[in-house]
Formats: sequence, C-alpha cells, structure tokens
Amino acid sequence: MKSNLRTYRVAGFYFSVENMPFELNNLQPFLAQDCDGEIIFTLKVADRLPDEEGENIYKTIEKPGLPVFNVFKVPSGHLFEYQPLPGKPVAGRMLVADDFRSASLVLTGSADQFGLNNSLMLLFSFATACRGALEMHSSVVTKDGRGYLFLGKSGTGKSTHSQLWLNNIPGTELLNDDNPILRLMPDSTVRVYGSPWSGKTPCYKSKDAEVGAIVQLKQAPYNKIERMSVIQSYISLMESASSFRPFKALADGWHKTMEGVCGTTAFYLLECLPDRDAALLCYKTTVNGKQDPA
Repeated sequence: MKSNLRTYRVAGFYFSVENMPFELNNLQPFLAQDCDGEIIFTLKVADRLPDEEGENIYKTIEKPGLPVFNVFKVPSGHLFEYQPLPGKPVAGRMLVADDFRSASLVLTGSADQFGLNNSLMLLFSFATACRGALEMHSSVVTKDGRGYLFLGKSGTGKSTHSQLWLNNIPGTELLNDDNPILRLMPDSTVRVYGSPWSGKTPCYKSKDAEVGAIVQLKQAPYNKIERMSVIQSYISLMESASSFRPFKALADGWHKTMEGVCGTTAFYLLECLPDRDAALLCYKTTVNGKQDPA
C-alpha cells in the first residue's frame, strides 16, 4: 500500500489521513495547503488490525435503506464495524483509541468509499464533541452572509424547502444538504460550515456563515411559523445532531454545546406545505424578523 499523509480542514479543524487508498472527490475542497493548527485526529488505512476479543456495547436498529453499525469495546480501544445496508457485507473495521485522536481502518473491498467516508464522519464527530461542534442532520442555505438550517426527520422536506428558497429568494446559496457542521464559537456566536458529507446531493463547500436561524419543519396542510421556546429548541437540536450516548464524556460535550447554541440562536417551528409561500413566509420571518401574524 502506498504511504502518504494528507491533511484536511473542515469547520476550522484539521485532521489527517495516512495511506489514502484512493481519491474522494468530496474531500478535495477541504484539502489543507498549510496546517497552522492542531491535528485533532489521524486515521491510518491499514492492511490488518490486532486480533482482539471485545464486548458488543452498541448496535444500530436495522432499518431498510440505512447503514448498520456495531461497536465493540476491546483492550486497545473501540472497534467499529459498518455495513452500508442490512444484509450487506461489512465494508470497514476501524479501531479507535480511547482518546479518539487516532484510529486504524481496514477496508474489505465491498464498499470502500462508504467505509472511508463513514470512518471520517465518525472520527470528526468524536474528536470535536468537546470542542463546541455538532454534526447536523440538516439542509442549510445562506442568504446575505447568514446561514439558515432546516431540521426534520427524513422525508419531512428539508431539501425541498432549501430548493424553494433557491428558486424564489434571489441571492440564496445551498451550503450543504445533509451534514453541515454547527459550531459554538469562543465568543458565543454560532456558525454553520459546509462539510465533505452532504447525503445524496453533491454539495461540498469549504464555506461558512454566522447562523441567522434554525427552523424545524413539520408537514401541514397550511403555512404557519412561530418562535420556539428554549426547551423546544433544545429538543429539536438534540433530535437532529449526531451524538453517541455510550460515550459519556462525548455526550456531555455535545449537550454543553447544544445548551450554548439554544441560548443564543433563534429557533422556529414551520408547519408548511412544500410551496413558494412557505419559503417566503420562512424568509420574511427569519431574515427580516417579522413574526407571522396568524
């Protein structure tokens, strides 16, 4: 295997990949020419892992169309195994050190891009958990230098609502369509960043913006928007942020970040149809600060 080390910068954080086996187009916009900060983790692609017995501490509930993850506690750290879909072969096995700063990955050849991409997503989430960052399940657009995140369960219409902004509100740009990074900054401002992970939409932008608002979407036969309470905001954010409860220290970090975000950011509930009026109502309320009179 050819030895090489590449460093990437995502949401202001640096990480490295050693023995990169192939190019990933989604990573190219984030390739760092220079590194003037801390490397938060290094992933090494290896030929084999130590042969260790472990205890299964976590397994995802198998659902059609969704990946399957298993986590084992082993003497040298944690072993992650993932399949792209239920019933498919294991695509990757990753051994992660207890401090989440280093990991070794073995790809099986069955779905190598999936294996490498998911390893990096997991490691990034773990390594930034106590650094004020959240990987979000969200579609996000920017308008006039501000970022607007749309949250909701799969199938709610996050991508559709982003597209309605793009089609009907001049100057709107799609930043990421599935996995943006939300950061609580040292000065308590909140910024949203593009990432190498954007679901089915190839939108990989090394850009960022201060957050203007976060909007929870709910399908309805009408259009109505209202400001959410801090508690409602926290629940909404927790449901959409990637987290991993078995690791208490990481969970504590994520929850601290969520509290900070909810204390400084405007959250809204938008009950809506997938139409132009919904986008204009959301824009009028979140950008111009005008509350829906209904």
